[in-house]
Parts: sequence; C-alpha cells; structure tokens
Amino acid sequence: MATTRTATTNWKGALLDGSGSVSLDSSGVGTFDVSWPSRAEEPNGKTSPEELIAAAHSSCFSMFLSSVLAKAGTPPQSLETKADVTFQPGEGITGIVISVRAQVPGITAEQFQASAETAKSGCPVSQALAATPISLNAELLS
Repeated sequence: MATTRTATTNWKGALLDGSGSVSLDSSGVGTFDVSWPSRAEEPNGKTSPEELIAAAHSSCFSMFLSSVLAKAGTPPQSLETKADVTFQPGEGITGIVISVRAQVPGITAEQFQASAETAKSGCPVSQALAATPISLNAELLS
C-alpha cells in the first residue's frame, strides 16, 4: 500500500531577508522556522531543507540497515546513524556523509560493512538522492 506524507512551507519576503515555517502535516509533530541565514550560515534555532533531508536520510538508512541485518539473522541491538548534508550556496547540496555506529551480535566487521553498503544503496531516500555523492562510515562496536 502506497503512502503519501505531506509538509507545508509558508514563506514571506525575499530570499535573503524573508523567512518562513515548515509544518510536518502528516504527523502533526511540529512547525519549524526556516530562513536563508539558517540555511547558509548558522542555524540560530531554525532548521533548513538540508537538515530535514539529513533527518529523512538517517532514519531511512537505519530502518533499511535494520531490515538487512535481521534478514541475515543478525538483528542489531542498536544503530546510531548520523547524516551530514553539505550545502554550498550557489552550487546546492554537494555531498552527504552517512556515519553509522552499531552493536550487532554475531557479525564480523566485514559483514557489517557489506550490510551498511547495501543499506546505503537500497534505502529509498538514498535512491531519491542518487544524483548527490553519498559516502559511508560504518563502525561495528564490540
């Protein structure tokens, strides 16, 4: 069954001196302020499209990796995934780095790396962002 998720942004003013808010409509979990300075300079308590992409990517990757590991008979005890999305004004999003640290009993570091690579290429958000260079740092904790 297909699902659709919705967010709405209300913006006022020009790019450099305007501002807006993005509401997460489907979940209703909140409305977050956005502005050009929060995107291209310091966040100052506001979010950006890149931070929202990072949230989507880190959660999608974690879900996909959890599935890959469970299907291999080695479900994770824990996964901590961070996504760093780099935005360069005038160029756009120039790269994404996914860093995952995991506790997975019964798996070797090589098996974990292979599973993480599968998740990197297979997660739907990675696929949607395929035009952007995505790199992976995977660490299996003991």
